[in-house]
Amino acid sequence: MSSIAFHTFRGSRAKMATALLLTGAVGAGSYHYEKKRRQFNNRNNNNNNNKNNKNFAKALFGFSTGTAAATLTDESKVKVATLSDIHSFKEYQQVYNDIAKKIEDEDDFDVDGSAGPNLVRLAWHSAGTYDKYDKNPHTNGGSYGGTMRFSKEGGDGANNGLAKGREFLEPLLKKYTWLSHGDLWTLSGVVAIQEMGGPKIKWRPGRKDLSEEYQAPNGKLPDAAQGPDYVRKFFNRLDFTDREMVALIGAHTLGRCHVTSSGYDGPWDFAPTMFDNGFFTQLQKGVGSGEGQWHLRKWDGPEQYEDNNSNSLMMLPADMALVQDPKFKKIVDEFAASQETFFNEFAPAFQKLLESGIHFPKESKELVFRTLDEQS
Repeated sequence: MSSIAFHTFRGSRAKMATALLLTGAVGAGSYHYEKKRRQFNNRNNNNNNNKNNKNFAKALFGFSTGTAAATLTDESKVKVATLSDIHSFKEYQQVYNDIAKKIEDEDDFDVDGSAGPNLVRLAWHSAGTYDKYDKNPHTNGGSYGGTMRFSKEGGDGANNGLAKGREFLEPLLKKYTWLSHGDLWTLSGVVAIQEMGGPKIKWRPGRKDLSEEYQAPNGKLPDAAQGPDYVRKFFNRLDFTDREMVALIGAHTLGRCHVTSSGYDGPWDFAPTMFDNGFFTQLQKGVGSGEGQWHLRKWDGPEQYEDNNSNSLMMLPADMALVQDPKFKKIVDEFAASQETFFNEFAPAFQKLLESGIHFPKESKELVFRTLDEQS
């Protein structure tokens, strides 16, 4: 959720299935787009200002008077995964390994141990601005353009604390100069989940850095202070079902909130660096005075809940929405009862989130990475 500052990375890594490499050729649509973009940029290489950037969009989509329309007339096609710059599986696995090793080595990133959960939040927030109802590629968000690196989107209050995660990954952008911000940030979330014991996440490259005029408007990320109706409406904007919504919020099993970032305070679970179904087993107990239940915290900060037993765990109002709504509550109970069920539904939902608003040509192949344990 937007208020969360994820952190840390301890615990054993899961033993999972081996990865497969499948690479594809350049799709005709993405090739035509790249060709038109290069032609336009070559004509305007002495004047790289906002006016020319806007003129390129108009020329490409046929909006300018007296200019022939390009083949791509759907505005959404500006966010087409580019297969011409795809590297080998071996190279992406090396990027994966470098991220995982950096997380392990730099175990002073945060109070809980390292950068892992922060990187999950970075991946989530880079993609979670997508709006399926907005057909304007300049404002419809998503992870494609890596636009959180610009001040407007990066400065959204919902992204407080994520500059640290972006800075953590910066050396890898310098090492792998062919890697886009969007690909690196989303891949880092996959790495963190898998290395913290979570499920295998299928991932596809092909995102390209876009200019700052493609920044998502502020206010597109979730508000942790809201209830069930808001949660459902927010995730519907991202085109998720109820089951996918609940599964994605289950990532709150990781990390903690920080007063300095979100105003909220504390972890959701006693193992904030292990990806499991602990969030649901804690949440399903609900609000009350009984063993393990939750009560409103008495403090000067925003409304949040704390557990009756230790007064050290927390839940957000939007978390509690999942047990207040009967349809959500049924799913919470299922995930609490079976970690396997949670993992099986979280993995495709997280992939869908990371790919929101991006058109992947049919030649685009899904990559599944081996963990460091699997390679040892």
